[in-house]
Amino acid sequence: MPGWEAWDAAHLPRHRLVAVDDGHVVGWVALTAYSDRCCYEGVADVSVYVAREARGRGVGRALLERVAVDSERDGIWTLQAGVFPENEASLALHRRCGFRLVGRRERIGRLDGVWRDVLLLERRAAG
Repeated sequence: MPGWEAWDAAHLPRHRLVAVDDGHVVGWVALTAYSDRCCYEGVADVSVYVAREARGRGVGRALLERVAVDSERDGIWTLQAGVFPENEASLALHRRCGFRLVGRRERIGRLDGVWRDVLLLERRAAG
């Protein structure tokens, strides 16, 4: 897990949102630039997290929809996400928020010593 300085440096400052319920953080969403190359300045990777006790209450959807609107306003035309195939809740959330499946990267991730496939999803800006 990266420290705060590394995390802060990697994520776009204008595109971080936190959901709070009764004084407790129950979710967050943040964007990272896809590439430093200027031709990709409108593409960002999205990460979204919802605490177990807040799942199923619309927190993830509210965060993801809001960051999509805000990022489009700021010129980001594509959001992309990588999700493990068995994470059905995350896949459903992304689909509800306008993401579509664009591919599968085989054995691209490694978790607990096990190679993992990742599904690549994207959401294109309207227009």
